[in-house]
Amino acid sequence: MNQSAEEKIKQAALSVFIQKGSANCTSREIAREAGMNVALVNYYFRSKSKLFALIFESVMQDFLKSMVQVFSSDLPIREKIKILIEREFEFLGKHPDIPNFVLNELARNPEAIHGIIPVLQMVNESGVFDEAKKLQEQGDMRQMDMVQITLLIMSNCQYPFMAQPLMKVVHGVSTETYKAHLIAHKDHAVAMVLGYLFPNDQITPHE
Repeated sequence: MNQSAEEKIKQAALSVFIQKGSANCTSREIAREAGMNVALVNYYFRSKSKLFALIFESVMQDFLKSMVQVFSSDLPIREKIKILIEREFEFLGKHPDIPNFVLNELARNPEAIHGIIPVLQMVNESGVFDEAKKLQEQGDMRQMDMVQITLLIMSNCQYPFMAQPLMKVVHGVSTETYKAHLIAHKDHAVAMVLGYLFPNDQITPHE
């Protein structure tokens, strides 16, 4: 099998899916983006739907891979959260269109999530949620539902990239300037999330 041709089709498909969504593009458009004919695209992937399923699953696994790696480590939970945020910013800096792509496709077809359930189970099995609950019981971590903690982290990591077109217009800044703001926001996000989840860390004893 010609791996270079296969990878070229996959990269072209991701680009087209991000631009138009899977429901609004054709195999012919993917072939044109890849510089190949439709027959070759169908030879490798049989259909647009099968190609999309493969691309979506791959993107989501890449998106969640760092989370699994960090949560499965022996690091303290504060360090896990810090590294997770830093890696999310690094990943999204390279792939800023991925959050919108994933959310749009899940809104259109919620069943697309089934392909990444094994990865999500690995997150659950990492023990990080049990670790958080234990710290909450000890009074070392703010009492919050795990859904709220997830929303806190995701919103601080993903929304800045999703909001880029709006923020550039509102503040009249260039793409390069906004990228600099994103780099700075990473440190703010780490400080805000850790400061909120671990308020006792901010308390200094009186001399």
